Amino acid sequence: MTGIGVATSALHEALARSAERHGRLCPRQVLGVRIGLAALRAFEVDRGVRHLLAIVETDGCFVDGVEAATGCALGRRTLRLVDHGKVAATFVDLRDGRALRIVPRPDVREQARAFAPEEPRRYYAQLAAYQRMPDALLLDAREVTLKASLEELRGCAGVRVSCVRCGEEVIDGREVPCAEGLCCRGCAGQIYYQLR
Repeated sequence: MTGIGVATSALHEALARSAERHGRLCPRQVLGVRIGLAALRAFEVDRGVRHLLAIVETDGCFVDGVEAATGCALGRRTLRLVDHGKVAATFVDLRDGRALRIVPRPDVREQARAFAPEEPRRYYAQLAAYQRMPDALLLDAREVTLKASLEELRGCAGVRVSCVRCGEEVIDGREVPCAEGLCCRGCAGQIYYQLR
């Protein structure tokens, strides 16, 4: 019922956590769980370690699976979202900077039929197959080099400055230099909203 190298109990426990959090279980959650478990094995760490950072490339149910498998979370500062609209995650060992990007193989949807021949419906075939497929057929993992430094990823805990333009507090070294001094990213033009 599980992929090669995936402990049955670890997979089932992570799937149950993800389904409880999400309200149901879907194929992308399974991919998130499988990718998360593959990262734990690759880094030889247990769920919930504080030195493993997950950078996910989409939001939604996939992230619920990654969180359930790894214990990485926004509130623990061990999860980041860099939204590229891809079911993919890069895992970083914050002690040494080693980074591994894991994605589903491009043909996993087509392969699903072979691993769930009893299921005629595509969605449910993927749901079952992603739990059964060996990692080698399901996932592609590659070591990568990050463009951001570990310090940029971690932030500077305890550092607080006030934006010279809006006066709002900026924490963790997320301020940027501007003509007048230090600004928040919004005042520096990196804003995602517009004031009314």
